[in-house]
Amino acid sequence: MTTPFPFTAVVGQDDLRLALLLNAVSPAVGGVLVRGEKGTAKSTAVRALSALLPEVAVVPGCRFSCDPASPDPACPDGPHESGDGVERPARMVELPVGASEDRLVGALDIERALAEGVKAFEPGLLADAHRGILYVDEVNLLHDHLVDLLLDAAAMGASYVEREGVSVRHAARFLLVGTMNPEEGELRPQLLDRFGLTVEVAASREPEQRVEVVRRRLAYDDDPAAFAARWAGEEAAVRQRIVAARELVPRVRLGDGALRQIAATCAAFEVDGMRADIVMARTATALAAWAGRTDVLAEDVRQAALLALPHRRRRNPFDAPGLDEDKLDETLEQFSGESPDDDPDPDGPGGGGGQPAPDSGPRDDAGGGARPEAGEGGQPQASGGQEQSAVRAAEPFRAKALTVPGVGEGAAGRRSRARTEHGRTTGARRPRGALTKLHLAATVQAAAPHQRARGRSGPGLVVRRDDLRQAVREGREGNLVLFVVDASGSMAARQRMSAVKGAVLSLLLDAYQRRDKVGLVTFRGAAAEVALPPTSSVDAAAARLESLPTGGRTPLAAGLLKAHEVLRVERLRDPARRALVVVVTDGRATGGPEPVVLAGRAARLFAAEQVASVVVDCESGPVRLGLAGELAGQLGGTAVTLDELRADSIAGLVRDVQGTKRRAA
Repeated sequence: MTTPFPFTAVVGQDDLRLALLLNAVSPAVGGVLVRGEKGTAKSTAVRALSALLPEVAVVPGCRFSCDPASPDPACPDGPHESGDGVERPARMVELPVGASEDRLVGALDIERALAEGVKAFEPGLLADAHRGILYVDEVNLLHDHLVDLLLDAAAMGASYVEREGVSVRHAARFLLVGTMNPEEGELRPQLLDRFGLTVEVAASREPEQRVEVVRRRLAYDDDPAAFAARWAGEEAAVRQRIVAARELVPRVRLGDGALRQIAATCAAFEVDGMRADIVMARTATALAAWAGRTDVLAEDVRQAALLALPHRRRRNPFDAPGLDEDKLDETLEQFSGESPDDDPDPDGPGGGGGQPAPDSGPRDDAGGGARPEAGEGGQPQASGGQEQSAVRAAEPFRAKALTVPGVGEGAAGRRSRARTEHGRTTGARRPRGALTKLHLAATVQAAAPHQRARGRSGPGLVVRRDDLRQAVREGREGNLVLFVVDASGSMAARQRMSAVKGAVLSLLLDAYQRRDKVGLVTFRGAAAEVALPPTSSVDAAAARLESLPTGGRTPLAAGLLKAHEVLRVERLRDPARRALVVVVTDGRATGGPEPVVLAGRAARLFAAEQVASVVVDCESGPVRLGLAGELAGQLGGTAVTLDELRADSIAGLVRDVQGTKRRAA
């Protein structure tokens, strides 16, 4: 067995270590989400924590790790008699990004269940993680329905598997830890809210601390066992402290004063729902137990807020995470008239707050959630030859839904029609590999003609593997939305470019809500560039868009060819994900020799490959040339104006109705 890196040997990362330890003390806190750049010891710290957890007593032979002192009466391997068990280390189970639903929750043998009435159940990772740690690296890359399943199990302490009237339930209480790199895409706010705590980690900028990280890592790699032995004393001390804090948690008193500070803090930061209040209360209690106290103090409430609230304040992916600590201190001070430990003396010491908890480390004030201000730039220009600095985007709006025609088979999302594991049932087929969703009626129809040959003459049905039919379901998929943005001089009028950026920002927000990947290609001057390769991080795309300068000629052909190359490479990486190309331009082409002819040829490449495309027509003024509409025709797509792009646009509604009438005729 590989010797894990000692938890106490991790350099810095005080918030990360504290959040993990609080969950080890009180799993009711609800897990922790660790956000940060690559190479910041996220995975190392999580794996190291498992070695600190006390051993657990289990019923011998039970695949669901039942506690012999109080076995689960509904355990699929039960019933168990109370008695002595065997000790084993607490497990750390890793959930791979590509795991299936069956791998996570377990699988029923449908054939035996139908033919023999036997609940033959193969446990999944949720059962393996019971009374241990479930670690999900790159949790933001998991399919949303898998994230929902594991968060539901973590909240309820149980996992339910139901297939065609056959159901299995087993206990699933575990410490949930997810790690993610925000550059690869964000979790939706409703999923973020399900994690109890969150911490932001970053590599230290202090040379001495970085030297110590390298020194310890090299020593560990040279001789893991010897390195671990050097830290054995510190590891044992932390392990004993966890055990003591667990025993102390039930005796910690959370007074009305502390509860009022918690409620006031959540209200002051406009946190949705009540989950934040509950998590803060549990976290403050765990902090007091970790410090060896039986009373919750103001410093516990403050530290709990810093761990439990930042990720719950995000309203959209463009908001920066973080908490205004000055505002937090003011709120705690305002509601400190009665001390958190319910001191009956009105002149007694107030909760005050404002001092960091002993285990907390230094942190940067991430501040509020507004987008960074873009530079105001120079004056509007009439010609396209001079570059001007970035123009700030107009306020985003709810964008009209743009879809890819046909039925795909890409990753689950909310944009275009697709054959998916979840959705409405549209038919049946023979299984390709493991059966996941049984189509009962089709299975019965396939088995019925063979009953006499199988010796069945009375009631009942003999079902064999060849009879099983997989349900074919239709839902929605996420697409690759590739923005091709004209940043040339013809677009450089400040009011127009502000509106254009606002429109693209609106489409980016729509892409985030529909779980798409996005990419950004810009063209101006003499060439085009990939401003952002395809990614799930729409906030990264928004940042690139915000700082986009304009000016120069309009190399439309170069922009289209660059987009075509991006799609070619992306098809090799992810063949199932269909693309939607959104070209934002007024349709002019002025860069290079024969610019109009070359742009037409480049556009016809997309039409030949049947790539779904939309041209957002940015032309304005009393005299319009209609070049964007011509470009849309060459692409084989459609054209919409900036006004028609709004979901509540009257012009767009009229156009849709007219289009429906033409198709009906």
